[in-house]
Amino acid sequence: MRNDLIELYSDYLLSSYGKTTATGLSDLLDGAYSHDQFSQLLSSNDFSSQTLWTFVKPVVREVESPDGVLIFDDTIQERSRSYL
Repeated sequence: MRNDLIELYSDYLLSSYGKTTATGLSDLLDGAYSHDQFSQLLSSNDFSSQTLWTFVKPVVREVESPDGVLIFDDTIQERSRSYL
């Protein structure tokens, strides 16, 4: 799995205020990575809870405290149509 692409894509999602696309990220990076690389990454991997934990564990361990709480919200907003 390409960790550099995952980090770029997740940073892009977190920092964007509007519509996000693989093409938009490729444009933002001046074509350093193609939109196909991001699309293939997302469609060819199984992003499980274990995968997520692997990426966030170092950050969680850095800021954890005995009286802290970590909340994950996996709410999905329904849309009338979806673009793939």
